[in-house]
Amino acid sequence: MSRISTFYLLAYNSFQTVGWTLSLIKILYNVLVTASINGTYASAGNLICFLQCAAFLEVIHGAIGIVPSGVLLPLMQWGGRTHFVLAIVRKLDELQELPSVFITFLAWSMGEVIRYSHYAFSCLGNCPSWMTYLRYTAFIVLYPLGVGPGEIWTMYQALPIIKKKNLYADSFSGLPFSYYEFLKVVLVVYPFLWFKLYLHMFKQRRAKLYKRHDKKTA
Repeated sequence: MSRISTFYLLAYNSFQTVGWTLSLIKILYNVLVTASINGTYASAGNLICFLQCAAFLEVIHGAIGIVPSGVLLPLMQWGGRTHFVLAIVRKLDELQELPSVFITFLAWSMGEVIRYSHYAFSCLGNCPSWMTYLRYTAFIVLYPLGVGPGEIWTMYQALPIIKKKNLYADSFSGLPFSYYEFLKVVLVVYPFLWFKLYLHMFKQRRAKLYKRHDKKTA
């Protein structure tokens, strides 16, 4: 990797680390001050929307080959999360105070602080072993927490609201199905697509942690 690419990735991952750290602080501060999870979206929603949109750069990174992640898996993760936060949560005020949104945003923020910190340290060529372990272990809890009681539960609760409002009727007018029907299909396939990403993370975990362990014992 060229020095320019390394410097760029260091800057990008550091930016995302700072952004997600700030979102986590905002979420926890809101809970501390209000003694409630209400206001989670108001406190950190706009920032999280921005950071998630900016993460499309990771799809480009894989496409042009400056990272080895490829295109498909980053695109799946980016598309699922961006659709969730922009098309559903940001659009429907009725959802923004739900506990499931708090769970999603908390799990996302914690996971992304760890992930981007690990990437930034890796760009420096001096990633602590504890950071690598945390990166490939914390996801075991945080990923299903953010998806199950977080994203999927929020989308399920959104269905009657979407049906009542006939959300995105104009955009879907030329299609043989409504956005409400589209989201029902998404809810069916979402766990299977997510599970593919989850299994991929376990493969990475074995490769990263056992490889490090083998080097130490060699």
